[in-house]
Amino acid sequence: MEPSKIYELVREKIIWLDLMPESILNLSELAESFEVSRTPIKEALILLQADSWVLHQGSHFMVTPLSLNRIKEITEIRSLVEIQANVWAMNRITTEESAALGELEKEILQLKDTASNKQMIELDVKFHRSLFQAAKNSQLTQLLERMLGHYLRFWLSIPCEIEPQSFFSETLEIIQAIKAKDEVKLRVSSSAHIKRSVDEIIGSF
Repeated sequence: MEPSKIYELVREKIIWLDLMPESILNLSELAESFEVSRTPIKEALILLQADSWVLHQGSHFMVTPLSLNRIKEITEIRSLVEIQANVWAMNRITTEESAALGELEKEILQLKDTASNKQMIELDVKFHRSLFQAAKNSQLTQLLERMLGHYLRFWLSIPCEIEPQSFFSETLEIIQAIKAKDEVKLRVSSSAHIKRSVDEIIGSF
């Protein structure tokens, strides 16, 4: 297995808290689980370190702790690039992508109050990735995916139940704005969505 593939799989485990913040990564155990030698594991961890998913401490690698300062810094960038990405998505979305966004809107509206935090977050990821795809800019998608991953770790760590109606309020506004080709409303709703997201994270920790 290539180091790049191991990188992707370990990153997903970190994002979805299968590997918890500040947990020590054992190279031998990872090598055994991926059925490879320690060398590609170490190469993958070096890549993860470069993208701030792990830290190198002495002879060990550790999953990076949750950092509110990192989230604040990411939000400054996200507030600029994600809003523009959403505008591009509105202007570049295909008929097929628009139909998929409509189906996603139905899924959100049909969510029950008993939905778990993880179910709602998975649906939110699906929403964001659909807009990343519609924006038609692979370099921007990579940046947005990385920022989204850091946010996800916080959302999954929130100790209280997330309320669906509140969580998806701006999401539904964004979908409506894209349907209506209303750039002003889209920018306002996208900005409000990002602000609410970071405010709720900071308020929960």
